Formats: sequence, C-alpha cells, structure tokens
Amino acid sequence: MKTLYTLVFVLSITIGAFAQGSKLNKADKKYDKYSYIDAIEIYEKVAEKGYKSAELFEKLGNAYYFNGELDKASKWYGELFALNQEVDSEYYFRYAQTLKAEGNYEKSNQYMELFAQKTNDTRAKLFQENKDYLTDIDAVSGKYTMDKTDVNSEFYDYGPTFFGKQIVFTSSRSEGNQYSKIHDWTKQNFTDLFVASIDNDGKLGSVENFSKTVNTKYNESSPVFTKDGKTMYFTRNNYNDGKKRKSDDKVIMEKIYKAELINGEWTNVKELPFSNDNYKTAHPALSPDEKTMYFASDMPGSFGNSDLYKVSIDSNGNFGSPENLGPTINTEGRETFPFVDTDNNLFFASDGHPGLGGLDIFEAKANKNSFEKPVNVGKPLNSPMDDFGYITNKDGLGFFSSNRDGGTGFDDIYTFTLCTHTLTGIISDIDTKAILTNAKVILFDDKMNKISETISSDKGAYSFKIECNKKYYVRASKEEYETTEKSFGPVTKTGESKLDIELKRNIFPVEVGTDLAKILDVSIIYFDLDKWNIRPDAAEDLEKIIAVMNQYPNMTIDIRSHTDSRQTHKYNELLSDRRAKSTLEFMVKNGINRNRLTAKGYGETQLVNNCSDDVPCSEAEHQKNRRSEFIVLKM
Repeated sequence: MKTLYTLVFVLSITIGAFAQGSKLNKADKKYDKYSYIDAIEIYEKVAEKGYKSAELFEKLGNAYYFNGELDKASKWYGELFALNQEVDSEYYFRYAQTLKAEGNYEKSNQYMELFAQKTNDTRAKLFQENKDYLTDIDAVSGKYTMDKTDVNSEFYDYGPTFFGKQIVFTSSRSEGNQYSKIHDWTKQNFTDLFVASIDNDGKLGSVENFSKTVNTKYNESSPVFTKDGKTMYFTRNNYNDGKKRKSDDKVIMEKIYKAELINGEWTNVKELPFSNDNYKTAHPALSPDEKTMYFASDMPGSFGNSDLYKVSIDSNGNFGSPENLGPTINTEGRETFPFVDTDNNLFFASDGHPGLGGLDIFEAKANKNSFEKPVNVGKPLNSPMDDFGYITNKDGLGFFSSNRDGGTGFDDIYTFTLCTHTLTGIISDIDTKAILTNAKVILFDDKMNKISETISSDKGAYSFKIECNKKYYVRASKEEYETTEKSFGPVTKTGESKLDIELKRNIFPVEVGTDLAKILDVSIIYFDLDKWNIRPDAAEDLEKIIAVMNQYPNMTIDIRSHTDSRQTHKYNELLSDRRAKSTLEFMVKNGINRNRLTAKGYGETQLVNNCSDDVPCSEAEHQKNRRSEFIVLKM
C-alpha cells in the first residue's frame, strides 16, 4: 500500500506540474503576442494554486504594467521581490512606479534608490539630482482647473486635438465605430477617430464618427491638423489601401499617415516617408509655423522605449530626416504624446522624468533651437496614474487624457483651463507723485529667483504675466532713487491685478537756495527738552548732510534752526541759536571746514503756519515749525 500511495502521489505531482506547465506555455504565447488580458487570466489562475516563480511574477506584473493598470501590477512586482532573487534592474524602476499608483511614495523612493545603485541611466540620475521632486511638484501645482467632459464612454477615450471649433479624439467605443472588430490586446473595438463640437463655454457636444474614409478596421488615433484644416496627420496601424504589413517579428507597428481634405472628404491617405515596418512612429504634433513635426518613436538610435523626435517640413510638404530631441527630453523610459503651444513650448508625457506616477505631463520651454529642462506641470493635471495627451489653445482652453481613478472608462478625456493673471502697475515718485519712465522692474518668485524683467513705459506702466497660486516679489529701481520691493499674491482666478510702486528719490539736483533738509528728509534735528546737545538720532541725520557736502567740496551752507511759538520770543531765539551753532560744531568735528558753514537761530520768527502766540494748535501743527534748514549758499 505504501508503494502504491507513493506512486499515486508522484504521479499527481507530475500530472499537476505538467498541467501547470501547459497553462504557462499557453499564457506565454498570449503574452508574446501582447494579448495581456488573456495572459493575465491564465497566469493568475496558476498563481492562485500556489505556483511561484520569478518569471511568472515578472510577466504578471508586466502584463498589468503595459496595460496601464499600475496598481494591479504593484501586487505582482511585490511578489517578485519577495522571492529575494536577483532580477533585472528595470524591475526596480517599474515597481517604484507602481508603488506611486498606490500612493506609497516613501517605499517608491526606496526602490528608486536601489535602482540608482544598479544602473546609471538617465532616470536614476534625475532621481538622484532631485530627491525632493514631490515638493517641487507641489510648488508648481494649482495653476490649472480641470473637469470631466461629456464625451467619455466606458471604453478608451484619449488623444484629443483641436479641429476648428471641434475636437477630434480617439475611442474604442462600439457605438458609432466603423467596424465591429475586437482587438485581442484590449478586448475592445479597434480605435476610430471621433469628433465633437466645442461651444462658447468650452463644453463638448454630441459625438460622431469622424471619417469613413480614414477610419479602418484597425487602430486610428492621435490626429493633428494644419491651420487651414485641409491636411491631417494621424497614427494608424501598418495598414493602408487594404494591405496589412508586419515587422520582421510579425508585429503590426504604428505609423504616421497624411490625409488631405478634398471636396469635403478625407482622401489620399499616405504613410510618411520616415515610417517603417520595423519600428513605431506615432502621435504627430505640429509647430505653430507648421514647418516642424514632432512625434514619438522607438526607431534605432532611441534612448528608451519611446523617444520624441522632430522632422522638418518644407514649403512643398517634403520631410527631412528625423532628429532625436536628445537627453534633455528623452530618457530610457517613455516620452510620448508631444504638443507644441503657440509660444513653441513643448508639452509631452513621460514616465522617465520624476513624477507622481505612470505617465506625467511635462513642459519644456522653448530656447532658440532647443528646449530647456522639462518641468512637471503639477496637480491636478498629473496624478499617480497615466496622464497624457495635453493640448491647449490661445484662449487657455485645454484637454488631456488620463486613466486616473474616478473616470468613466479605461482612459478618459478631461478639460482644463490655465489660470492666467496679469499684474500691472505704475512707477512714480513718492513725494511729487510724478510718473517715472525707464525704471527697471523685475519679477521674482517666492524664492527670489528672477522670472522676468521690463522697463516702465512713457506712462510709468509695467506689466507681467504671472501664474495663479504663487507668491511673487516685484522690485523697481531707477537712478537717483532708492530701490523698492513689494510682494504680491497668490491669486486664485484668471484676471488682472494692480500693484503700484512709489520710489523715494535719494539723489537730488542741488543748486544755490536748495534746502538739503528737504531733499534728504531731515526736517527736524532732534534735541532733548531745553537742550542743544546733538543726540545720536540727530547725528545720523547730520551724516546725510555731511555726505552731500563731501560730494560737493565747494558747497557752503547756512544752518538755520527754528522753534514753535511756545515759550517766550527771547527764550526761543537763544535756544534755536545755540542749537544751530551746536549743529555747526558737530559738522566741523566730523570733517567739514568751518569756513563752509554759517549758523543762526531764528526762534519763532519764521513760522510756516498761523500757530503764533495764543493761537490754539495741535502738536502736529506746532511740530511743523520746529525744523532745521540747511540752505545752500554757494556751489
């Protein structure tokens, strides 16, 4: 019996192993054909029976990862690392990305640290250079407001583009689709191009199939149109004129095609000359002058899974040779869905630059013939999931795509508006109120990084474009004036605000008869009650007078001291005279030749108002009479 039991047990294990191996072989064939949904179903049944292997967990994680279900991929990458086996460094990166989808940024960063120890690629370097990337993303967040659109279905809806007062987008919906052909990879219809109108409030109307001549039984997606609306570039599987072509490894690649609008119908569909059966070209975008096309590709020479390229278009519609946008833009990850705004700034999606998870949207400012370092556009456009397909028009209305939680389908189209604000102001003289032209005005962010600079106009005006939800500093300066700085913001709505800045003159035109006390704001030299000793605060003001006299070595001045009408006339005259002479002696002691100074007290004989004896006056009115004057007698 024992021998029989052992034989049955061994046979059971052998048969079970054979069955598991058969299932895995079947799943592997699905996986190799990119039929990830079918592969996942089989792999997970095997895993549920307790089967564990690095290859199984790698493929389960990858199947979810490449299908954009990052949170589900995280589970299986976690199982992979729980085996404590050596794995390719790329899995450290992928696991870090999927952990972000779960909101576990701390653990994600730990795996990025491990990834950086195992490789020296661009993604690792970017992480090492800015481990505080989440703080930076928070700092730029909030300039967009977003909302759902009414065009989304339970299927894939993504990749919008403007077409006049409409948007054209990609969808795998069954209703309105040209063909009822199910894709093995997605278990949904192959995608068609659909169109929806945009009303004056930016809302999208009803959805219709875009073109029976462009849409085929294979995938069409991500179009872009010339400004005249007569030429369209779009992505399609390697299928045209009823002919399907595959790569050397039997895969139908994506290519970029061109179509022309003739007599109201899209026709003359042709693939672009740089497309190829053996690599992907997709997601075309045009520069504002339509002389350059940007697109995504994994063609030979690419840095990663998908790079951004540009190619010139001449006046006859001929294309040059594609140029990789280089390591400032491209990483070993995915860079895709380019868009160029009216200022030639590049927007694109990437999972290689530090982000919130999955694909994030980035902006790279135009800089002559290249682009500056990309900056994450922040929340709410970016999320822990895939965010891509950013477009916007000159009015600040935009759309983008995302598979974030809370959507209607697998990918959804969202609308957004860019919160833009204009800050204006007048630069003027604080005393005379005269406008000041040609004053330098500089805009700084809250960390005192210079953002922009301008010169006040002939009307003293300046203007800056600023972002919402940010604090700024504005600094104004002009020769012969003290530099003045004011803070502004943050604002939360699109609009215009005013910030006037008044400057204090610190260098004045000096001539005979000028009272230095007035131009240097030294109207009173303070003394203690009934005293004529120079107090420390008075000494500081006198230093201003001394500085001007040192600047003009031939200048002579007359020091005149005045009192209010309180006390007797004789007392005030003596007191003011002592104070004037005390002031003179202080200035002599501090380097001014006695021959350049005269001094006299005038008591209450030169009142500047009606506050004479027996006239009731306020303390402020009496104070106007208690003054010191430094009158220029000679230059």
